[in-house]
Amino acid sequence: MLVIAGLGNPGPKYADHRHNIGFMAVDRIFDAGGFSPWKSKHRAFISEGKLGGEKVLLVKPSTFMNESGRAVGEIARFFKLSPQDVVVIYDELDLPPGKVKMKTGGGAGGHNGIRSIDSHIGKDYRRVRLGIGHPGDKSRVHSHVLGDFAKRDQDWLDPLLDAVARHAPLLAEGSDSTFMNKVHLDTQGSTPASKPSRSQNRTGMGQSHIRQARPKKPSVAPPKTGPMADMLAKLLGKN
Repeated sequence: MLVIAGLGNPGPKYADHRHNIGFMAVDRIFDAGGFSPWKSKHRAFISEGKLGGEKVLLVKPSTFMNESGRAVGEIARFFKLSPQDVVVIYDELDLPPGKVKMKTGGGAGGHNGIRSIDSHIGKDYRRVRLGIGHPGDKSRVHSHVLGDFAKRDQDWLDPLLDAVARHAPLLAEGSDSTFMNKVHLDTQGSTPASKPSRSQNRTGMGQSHIRQARPKKPSVAPPKTGPMADMLAKLLGKN
């Protein structure tokens, strides 16, 4: 069995927060079909189904973010799972909006949900990091993470969540690199970083790079006959 746990804070108050993108991703996988109705168990909302022929348990902890490890740890112990049988999907400040990175193990990077899971099952589980971007100022991080996605974010958020759900069977197969690459390919035209700037023309080249060569001034040949030619000839000692 594989556990795919999305992280977030429970309740409608937090539903649209950037911090809840893990919940959103798991919901999109659920919406793709093949899963049982959600039920409350093991300090979480869980749903059973199959992806790529593998049995999968979708998990949304019903605790707050900083206690996510309680649910994930309880489920892992109940089903006798190793950390490698757990995939956690969560928000990543240090990735541009819409970007996806996968890794196994590593540090928490200041993420309280990840820190909590580390303390309950160790660090060697698989992680799907979904970029939400950094506000640029440390003092704005809290309001950024615990703020709703802006309307303009839907341009990249919906394609990202759809791609994660579409390629989730690859997670069940253990093909993490392929999953990451396919999600990237499906979303590269919608992420803010990949959109051409306003200064770019239809060919993708910035206007600042389009330079037209100035026409050269025609050279003027000296006259071969007439008074001016005679004077030049005298000066040059030709007469």
